[in-house]
Amino acid sequence: MSVDAVSTGYHKKIVLDGVTFHVGEGERVAVVGRNGAGKSTLLQTLLGVLPAWGGQIVYLGSDVTHRPPQERVRSGMALVPQGGRVFANLTVRENLELGAYVVRDPGAVARARSLVYETFPRLGERAAQRAGTLSGGERQMLAIGRALMVRPKLLMLDEPSSGLAPIVVRELMEKIHGLSASLGTTILMVEQNVREAFKIVERVYVLKLGKIVLEEQPDVLLRDDRLRKAYLG
Repeated sequence: MSVDAVSTGYHKKIVLDGVTFHVGEGERVAVVGRNGAGKSTLLQTLLGVLPAWGGQIVYLGSDVTHRPPQERVRSGMALVPQGGRVFANLTVRENLELGAYVVRDPGAVARARSLVYETFPRLGERAAQRAGTLSGGERQMLAIGRALMVRPKLLMLDEPSSGLAPIVVRELMEKIHGLSASLGTTILMVEQNVREAFKIVERVYVLKLGKIVLEEQPDVLLRDDRLRKAYLG
């Protein structure tokens, strides 16, 4: 994916101001920054939930800047929203099936579901259980699993560690890394827990007040106190 000078916002307020960056095929990249930097807005714009006011988004060689979200999902993009949002009154299996709404082949849906259960065995064990009864970590697993139902080439995650215990965060990060390593899935992650995220990503972009202000290797940012304090607080 290549993002060139993309701007957007809410009403007349600019939130992203000329954002430019790229993510290579099979790469794992994090976008970090302080609260209010525009990180969630960025992911919503990439998926088309929010329209871009200017600039260009190119995905797999095609300009998708003005394509609707469902077309982007069909082309292999998926977004896991912040907070592990699931349909509490539906079962785990029903939540997963909703994630496959653009998939017309029942066989492909079954194969994707098997992959999710293989990746997150606890979801398979709780397939008939209502999602509202799951733990926070299990709900986040389900949210990721639902996104995997379209077998995405690009998986975008918005604060996957939010509200989770440290041991659960580590497990989730290992699973995300495993998806990239085993399936070649490209990962674009927005994350506040930089220490855990930096263990699995290859490059980091820092977003500040709607602008990309730094591209760096994760180990460099972790080692350099001055850089980390300047950009991440």
